[in-house]
Amino acid sequence: MVHTARGVRGRPRSEAVERAIIEGVLKLIEEGVPLAELSIERIARTAGVGKATIYRRWNGKEELFVDILRSVDDPPPELAGESMRGDLITLLDHMRRRGVNMRASAMLHNVFAQMKSLPKLWDAYHATVVAPQRRVMLDVLRRGVENGELRADVDIMLANDLFVGPMLVRTVMRSDAPLDEDLAERMVDAVLDGLRPTG
Repeated sequence: MVHTARGVRGRPRSEAVERAIIEGVLKLIEEGVPLAELSIERIARTAGVGKATIYRRWNGKEELFVDILRSVDDPPPELAGESMRGDLITLLDHMRRRGVNMRASAMLHNVFAQMKSLPKLWDAYHATVVAPQRRVMLDVLRRGVENGELRADVDIMLANDLFVGPMLVRTVMRSDAPLDEDLAERMVDAVLDGLRPTG
């Protein structure tokens, strides 16, 4: 089921209706319609529903588009919680797999490229997708400090960027770079070599 950022609904949700709306948007995007030109009216017409049906489920286009991106993304990974290293590898591998999906999907790549020019959409995506993922990563790093896997003097925010940054470069900025299955493990170990306690 698709999960939206809104809390309370006026009516029972219909998964079939939500799926029709999402498929309608994906169809328009695949036909090359820019996100900026996707009005609620046009989406409703394509999905065969009324505008009110969309507004009952989403506050507006931005919220709908974020749900669409979620619907084509892998769900967040479950963390074993046995070690900081293991959880970091799981989180980075999730990013790597998203990068593989992006390269395989011209539509997804197109959507992410357009999002940068739509500040409200980018902010909504950041608040509902990026920020929660960042919180999970920071929690893992804090746990690493508590259990001695990470030096106590490590700047947690900087450490987060040291782990996430290289994967973002590989998946987003260098479309020609290989995304090997062991990439997350190699990246985590390379960074940990400089951040582990020395004593």
